[in-house]
Amino acid sequence: MGLPSFPKIYNVYFLACIATMGGMLFGFDISSMSAIIGSKQYLDYFDNPSGIVQGSIGSALAAGSVVGSVIAGPVSDKWGRRWSLAFACAWWLVGTAIQTACNGRGMLIAGRVLNGVTVGITSSQVPVYLAEISKHSQRGAIIIIQQLAIEWGILIMFYIGYGCSFIPGETASFRTAWSIQFIPCVLLMIGLPFLPESPRWLAKVDRTEEAIHILANIQAKGDLEDPYVIAEYEEIVAVLTAERLAPRGWRKFVYNGMWRRTMAGFSVQAWQQLSGANVMTYYVVYIFYMAGLEGNINLISSGVQYALFIIFTSIMFFFVDKIGRRTLLVYGAIAMGFCHFVVGGTLGAHYTYVPEGVAGNANVVMKVTGSPSHVVIAFSYLLIITYALTLAPICWVYAAEVWSLETRAWGMGIAAIGNWLFNFAIGLFIPPAFLNIKWKLFIVFGVLCLGAAIQFFLTYPETCGKTIEEIEVMFSEEGPYAWKTKKGHSRLDREIEAVTNAQARDEARASISKVIEEEKHVLAETREHKNETV
Repeated sequence: MGLPSFPKIYNVYFLACIATMGGMLFGFDISSMSAIIGSKQYLDYFDNPSGIVQGSIGSALAAGSVVGSVIAGPVSDKWGRRWSLAFACAWWLVGTAIQTACNGRGMLIAGRVLNGVTVGITSSQVPVYLAEISKHSQRGAIIIIQQLAIEWGILIMFYIGYGCSFIPGETASFRTAWSIQFIPCVLLMIGLPFLPESPRWLAKVDRTEEAIHILANIQAKGDLEDPYVIAEYEEIVAVLTAERLAPRGWRKFVYNGMWRRTMAGFSVQAWQQLSGANVMTYYVVYIFYMAGLEGNINLISSGVQYALFIIFTSIMFFFVDKIGRRTLLVYGAIAMGFCHFVVGGTLGAHYTYVPEGVAGNANVVMKVTGSPSHVVIAFSYLLIITYALTLAPICWVYAAEVWSLETRAWGMGIAAIGNWLFNFAIGLFIPPAFLNIKWKLFIVFGVLCLGAAIQFFLTYPETCGKTIEEIEVMFSEEGPYAWKTKKGHSRLDREIEAVTNAQARDEARASISKVIEEEKHVLAETREHKNETV
C-alpha cells in the first residue's frame, strides 16, 4: 500500500518534523483545556465543573488514548507505520468537530475521547517510525523531536487559548480555540504522502528490495555500497530471521527475556505519568491560584512554564545521545521527588483554607501568600525544568528502543497503554485530590518518584549508543545486570570502521545481493513448509 505518485523525502530530520506533528496534536489537546478551564466562559457554560466531573473532562483524552494504543499495533503491522498515522488523523477530525460543536459536558467528553484515539495511535507509532529510520548514534535526538512537538503544541495552543479568552460571547472563546486544533492534523495529512515507509517494516513484510533502497536513501544518500547500510541491513535480516523462529502470539512478549522488555516498556511510560508532572502540565493554573496568582497574571505565568519546558527539552536534543538513558532517568526522578516534597511541605505548613474556592474556582481550596507562594512557584518551575531534561523525553526514547522488530509496533502499543492508563487515572484523581488530601497530593507524587528511581536503577539496562538489534542481547536471559551496563560504541560502529578499503567495498556490494537472495530462499522455504502443513 503506497503513494507512488508523490516524491519521497529522505532527510531524517525532515521526516521527524513531519511525523511528530502527531505529537503536536497531543500538545494542542492538553493546552486546549489547561488555558480554558480557568476562563469565565468555560466555568459559566459548563456550570463550574469541579472534583470528579472536571477530572472526567480532563482525563477523557487519556481514556480514548488507551483505546488508540490497543489498536495501534495491529493497524501498524498490517498497513505500515505511515498509514497508521493517516488512520489516526480521521479520528482527530471527528473528535475536534464534536468538541467545537459541543452543547454540554457529554459532547465535550465524547470529542476528547475520540481525539484520544488519535493520540494513542500517534504517541505509540511515531516513536516506532523514528526509531526504525534513524541511526543508533542519533536515535535519542530524533525521538526527542517527538517530545518537542508535544511541547510546542502545548505552548502554541496555550497562548491561542489565552488570546481566545478575550473573545466576547458565551461560547465563542473556547469554540474558536478548539476548532484551531484542525490545523496541525491537516498539516500532518499533507506531509504524510512525502514520507517513505519504515525500511524495517518493509523487511518484516518481505519487501526486501524496497527496504534496502529506502535504508540507503535515508542513511547514505542512496549509496547501496555504504558500509553502514550493509552492516545495518545484514543485522536487521539476521535478527528478523531469528525472531521468526520464536513463539508467536502473546508468548513472544515473555519468552527468553522478552518479559524484561515488556516490563521496561510498560513501566517507563507508567512512571512518566506517576512522576506527577501532569499536575503541572494539566493543572498549573490551579497551582498558581494556590500561590496567589489570579486572572491574566496566572495565565501568563502558566505560559512561562511551557516555554521553559521547550527550552530545556531543546537542550537535551544535543546531549541525549552523549549522557545515557539510565543516568537521566534515575537522577531526574530523584530531583522531581525533591521538588514535590518542597511544594507539598510549603503548602502544608502555610496554606489558608478557602472553602468557597480561590477566585471562585471550586477546585482550589487552599492558598499561600508571601514567601511561601514564591517557593511554590519557584519549585513548580524547577520541577518542570527537571522533567523537561529527563523523564519527559527519555521515557519516550527508552520505550521506543527496547522492543525487537517483530514486537515493536505491538510493544509500543503496550508501552503507550501504560502511559495512557496512568494518565487517565492521574487526570481523574488530581482534581478530587486537591479537594480531599490537598497538599499531601505532592507528597504522594514525591514518594512515587523515588520508587521510579529505584526501578530505573535496578532493572533498566543502558541502551544509549547501541543498535536496536544489539539491545536484543541486553534484555535476553544471558544479558548483563542492568546496573552494570554502560553507554558505549556499538558493534556496528566497529564493523563499519573495518570496512575502509576498495576491496571491502566490493565485497560489501556482493554481500547485499547475497543477503537478499538468502532471505528470499528462507522465505520460500517457509511458505513451502506452511503449504505442506495446511
